[in-house]
Amino acid sequence: MGQEIASRRFRTADFAEFAARLATETALLQAWFDADQFATGPREGGFELEAWLIDATHLGPVALIEDFLRATDDPLIVPELAQFNMELNGTPVVLGGSALSRLQQELTRTLAHCATAAARLGASVARIGILPTLRPEHLVLAQMTPRARYRALNEQILRLRGGAPLRLEIQGAQPVAIEQPDVMLEAAATSFQIHLKISAAESARVFNLSKILSAPMVAIAANSPYLFGRDLWAETRIPLFEQSIAVGGGPLRERVGFGVRYASGSVMDCFRANLIRYEVLLPQLMDSAPEELAHLRLHNGTIWRWNRPLIGFDGPGRPHLRMEHRVVAAGPSAADNVADAAFYFGLIEALAGASATPALETRIPFARARTNFYLAARHGLDASIVWDDGRPIELPRLILEQLLPLAQRGLAALGIDPPEIDHWLGIIAGRARLRRNGAAWQRAWVARHGRDPVALTAAYLAHQGSGEPVHTWNLE
Repeated sequence: MGQEIASRRFRTADFAEFAARLATETALLQAWFDADQFATGPREGGFELEAWLIDATHLGPVALIEDFLRATDDPLIVPELAQFNMELNGTPVVLGGSALSRLQQELTRTLAHCATAAARLGASVARIGILPTLRPEHLVLAQMTPRARYRALNEQILRLRGGAPLRLEIQGAQPVAIEQPDVMLEAAATSFQIHLKISAAESARVFNLSKILSAPMVAIAANSPYLFGRDLWAETRIPLFEQSIAVGGGPLRERVGFGVRYASGSVMDCFRANLIRYEVLLPQLMDSAPEELAHLRLHNGTIWRWNRPLIGFDGPGRPHLRMEHRVVAAGPSAADNVADAAFYFGLIEALAGASATPALETRIPFARARTNFYLAARHGLDASIVWDDGRPIELPRLILEQLLPLAQRGLAALGIDPPEIDHWLGIIAGRARLRRNGAAWQRAWVARHGRDPVALTAAYLAHQGSGEPVHTWNLE
């Protein structure tokens, strides 16, 4: 959940000074956009993958993150909110040639390293949106990773709520309604976050297209049908995360969400909104020059848009922009997640690149894109959504007939090798043809074998260990 801070204790003066520095840095960022001072260059892509530490015998979450981090000793492996979660970071690659296979090879090596370290601790590593064996008693403050950032986030969100507990309500085949006294419900959801380096000039288009594409992306990659043994959404992680750190006050104040409109001009719209609409959660004052945007970047890291623009630096004084696409679930396999990234990269290039057709956002209003997203998250590949001709279409048909050809064209424009394109998009096509993503496989397994979270998790992990994509898994 972002960078560490030095302290969780803040004074009123800290909030005021942080707000002043945030305003200064936001004005500076606006000047950079006006002068187009962002680094340019070839497309680069990367990822972050969140995962679970689980007991190798009982397959439930196990709080071993500190021992695990010492055992792995890798700066690309970092802690998350709970002591049973971690985040694996990939090295960005220039998108061309065999770049996608290189992403998979690095991820596979990192996962093997993690598996070896976990085994020494009597644990395993699982990649799944929501772990079937998770129970409410795992989500308590005693399981929070001992970092000042997480304690402070919990305290500040509860402050904004006036101390009121968070309430989780999700409809589905077996609805759930519970109250939670802290933010630990967020630890129940893990994702695969796709990063794409973009230019300032195209940033609004990429941001808007990422919103539109969130519906097919969340459906093709859904992998979170169960929470506490209840069958809910195909991607239950979406409403779970939105409600787990809700501060109240409507969509203009919520910290997780789809947003309220498209961007116009550039993603500077988002950073202006950050300043105006979102209260500061972590007023950590830093001894840094305004040009480092330290306060702006920390504040942006406490607003979890499903599509979030990020500022980075290629070197001293060379800022760049990235789009972080956050709707994809962790797992089922490394191959599945790299295929998800390939699908997104290709679609963005085809729809926002130099040879792009007229703007899709002019044919799909924002309200429709938002409705499509939540329909797709709830029903997965069984959803029908309204696309650019104003008529309903089943998502598998949309993916197979319209989106995959676009993604193929976009990857070719990036210079991805033809065998690579066929391989990675073939995984997406296989899921769409069979209507089998991770969520569908889990539900099909339960339909055959019955509700046994431990047995379901064991079967899932056995298939995950094979490295094969989920549409090829059997139900044994």
